[in-house]
Amino acid sequence: MLNYAWRDYGVRVGIWRLMEVMQKYGVKGTVALNSDAIQHYPRIIEAGIQLGWEWMGHGKTNSILLPQHSPEEERKHIFSVVETITKSTGKAPRGWLGPALSESLHTLDYLAEAGIQYVADWVNDEQPYPMRVKTGQMLSVPYALELNDFGAFLVHGQSGEGFARTIIDQFDTLYEDGAKTGRVMAIALHPFLIGHPHRSKYFAQALAHITSRKDVWVTTGGEIADWYNKTILNR
Repeated sequence: MLNYAWRDYGVRVGIWRLMEVMQKYGVKGTVALNSDAIQHYPRIIEAGIQLGWEWMGHGKTNSILLPQHSPEEERKHIFSVVETITKSTGKAPRGWLGPALSESLHTLDYLAEAGIQYVADWVNDEQPYPMRVKTGQMLSVPYALELNDFGAFLVHGQSGEGFARTIIDQFDTLYEDGAKTGRVMAIALHPFLIGHPHRSKYFAQALAHITSRKDVWVTTGGEIADWYNKTILNR
């Protein structure tokens, strides 16, 4: 009961506070969406659509990891998630983040077959890059483990203020690097963590710092993929 209620705070309170903070600073979310959540929290989906947020696949639940499946079961799982998100949001997901960032040797090929255009599992760069798949196309778009509130709060014991300081420090360095070549900075958030008042207060301060700077593109994963495909890969 305690663990359920702790997580339930995120969908009852945290997500709404997070939406308000992000909307205030003109930040649209790229949501790693478990398809089972669609059935249980339709109001959240409706609100995200109204805000223009992007939905990317995140498996059915975080309790089912892709390598646990046989190859055929994994393919069915991916196609089912894509179909469910498409029906509920009106748009096919373009991106994918594996539950617990899990992949098998077949995952990227199945994702490309299902129409997914980019993945966020590969946290090994600050810029997108193309990935090899049997059919279609695939990009890696940077995601964040270092700027992830789960690790910050639950593993490293950071305060809300400390996490905001980390975000700002990361941004300031990448902002300087960006004068020479563009950089992608992702901030990974979970509403049941960042949505608490003592943390969201400082997260708002970090967004205020970021959005006050010139030549910063606050955008979604899909728009980053579009820019990279058009500008870098000429496709």
